[in-house]
Amino acid sequence: MKKFFLGFALVSLLIAGVLSYFASGDPDGLDKTVEDTGIAAHAQEHPFAGSTFADYALGGDSKFTGLAGALGVIVVLAVSFSLFWFLRKRPDAR
Repeated sequence: MKKFFLGFALVSLLIAGVLSYFASGDPDGLDKTVEDTGIAAHAQEHPFAGSTFADYALGGDSKFTGLAGALGVIVVLAVSFSLFWFLRKRPDAR
């Protein structure tokens, strides 16, 4: 079981760190529809738009997209592992 989770973490890091450089920067279908229907005219800037991981890059620099993805995977895995660890079923302490 441990090998599976280590493999899962490694594949996740590779996908986030390497394949993210090949992702398209063009708007997707939802963005295109929002622009075409005029909904985008009412959009507001997100409160965290200037944060470290904004726009899937570190500090807004697209050269660090893969690093931002890898760090995101590490954070999600750490939070998930911590939750599973603390919420696990423990034997009765009698």
